[in-house]
Amino acid sequence: MAGRKQFDVDEALRRAMHVFWRWGYSEASIDRLTEGTGLGRSSLYGTFGDKSTLFRKSLQRYAQTYHPLYDQALSGPHPSPSAVVAAYLQVTLNRIADPTVPDGCLLTVSATQFPALDAEGQAMVRAMIDRLRAMLEQALLATGVDEQEAAELALCTLATNKSLAVLSRAGFSSEDLATVAAAAARIPGRPHE
Repeated sequence: MAGRKQFDVDEALRRAMHVFWRWGYSEASIDRLTEGTGLGRSSLYGTFGDKSTLFRKSLQRYAQTYHPLYDQALSGPHPSPSAVVAAYLQVTLNRIADPTVPDGCLLTVSATQFPALDAEGQAMVRAMIDRLRAMLEQALLATGVDEQEAAELALCTLATNKSLAVLSRAGFSSEDLATVAAAAARIPGRPHE
């Protein structure tokens, strides 16, 4: 049948996501994308559009894959703010430990290359980070903390999450990453001075 795709579009998108995840937007050349997906340039462009469009589709695929895991972890009920932080960061540790995906986090590497992204890509990265922050705030509020503390803890947890992704890319051990996550989960339990 003329015009029928001779490849699995979903699998090609998953592979493209891994190229962006491993190399970041700036270093994910068309050659790397064609090699990573197994598609020729014409198939890549014909199916996904230009590099920026493929990046946004990859980022959307990433969020569809991983953000539900954070939703589930934060759905609670959680007995304390520390339990919220621990549940959230455990999702991060689990993803980092998965040998089938690149080190780190596509959203984190994308944030580090923010200036290289087009306006739509920048807006998408920021919206995804803001969504994760809002999810954390809501879960923390449900434990009974006030709005200011929930906002502060959500931001700190989000920063720890992104730090874990960076440290994993730098080769820190899973034990080191677990130590960082455990220390961050203890912070909310400390009394205010």
